[in-house]
Amino acid sequence: MPHTADPLELLQALVAIDSVNPALSPGGAGEQAAADFCGRWLGERGFEVHRLERRPGRPSVVGVLKGTGGGRSIMLNGHLDTVAYGTYEGDPLSPRVEDGPVHGPVHGRVYGRVYGRGAFDMKSGVAAMLAAAARATAAGRLRGDVIVACVADEEHASSGTEEVLERFTADGAVVTEPSMLEVTLAHKGFAWFEVDVLGRAAHGSRPDLGIDAIAKAGHFLVALEELGARLAAAGGHPLLGPGTVHASMIDGGEGPSTYPARCRITVERRTVPGEPAAAVRDELAAILDRLAATVPGFRYELRAGLHREPFEADPGAPITRVLLAQAERVLGRPPVIRAEPFWTDCALLAAAGIPCLLFGVSGGGAHADEEWADIAALHQVTDVLTGTVTEFCAG
Repeated sequence: MPHTADPLELLQALVAIDSVNPALSPGGAGEQAAADFCGRWLGERGFEVHRLERRPGRPSVVGVLKGTGGGRSIMLNGHLDTVAYGTYEGDPLSPRVEDGPVHGPVHGRVYGRVYGRGAFDMKSGVAAMLAAAARATAAGRLRGDVIVACVADEEHASSGTEEVLERFTADGAVVTEPSMLEVTLAHKGFAWFEVDVLGRAAHGSRPDLGIDAIAKAGHFLVALEELGARLAAAGGHPLLGPGTVHASMIDGGEGPSTYPARCRITVERRTVPGEPAAAVRDELAAILDRLAATVPGFRYELRAGLHREPFEADPGAPITRVLLAQAERVLGRPPVIRAEPFWTDCALLAAAGIPCLLFGVSGGGAHADEEWADIAALHQVTDVLTGTVTEFCAG
């Protein structure tokens, strides 16, 4: 175990730990060994260590260093789980460092890349936040509490952050997902639905008895495409653009000589701020009701599945202002403001009343056959987080 707060050493140690999410890949190791590592490392540095494991074998670890009083509390949040190895080129658990400039010198040194599963998404962020928390508190306790949340299951259902938020809160938070050294202030949400278009089973020779659910479903698919065009034309959010919708899976039919009694369509709706999941369900129901009223024999059942709300940070919140200033100090320029099309745990933190934003390393290959993080960016993120914790919790 690294005995220093060097983020590269921490990243290499974390990459070497198998933490494939078993909800995505049956038989995956889960977060237990990674949580053990982070818990020990934080405990050695004086943090109170809390292990949350409602789901056996799927722990999250929260390290808390209480402040002396009168300061704001901060939470640094990063996930321990990774996707599967798949066809990963080389050994995904053997971190490989390659020299050579990627984004140029930092503090007079030139770095390269570190390769391995999770190096980019997002053990680099976990390493940076561990190192930053230790560095910011090394000279003595700050006035505000420092909370380090190393969470499970972000790659699937974010049960780890949900469990953490049942017991912990903060005045501000930073999620350290990779962001290419840009500051993410918004991201899309999503809502999943199942639509069963209902027909009537009959022998293929008896059209007088059968109702073809697949043919009826075609009307819905056309209407879904029209909805997507309307969303695109509406403009949408200033950073995120419009919401989107698509049919992601379709299933139906019993055999070549049978009228299908059911056709099931799975729909994903990507949402932007101002589009809550309840409104999206009403949007789909209105389309289906119109078809039921205008297409002879059209019947349906609509079921809502998993949904996650979109996220938008308050640009005037203290945590936003502090991190933006620290990023400008470290980068030597105002940071780029960005938004993400994918979902992150920021939305859960914001829904729990914790002002937050997202900032992380540069690199590439998330969920891909080759994954890497920029080592210079790793050090820069660590410096930004160290300054953010110190300033935010000081008073």
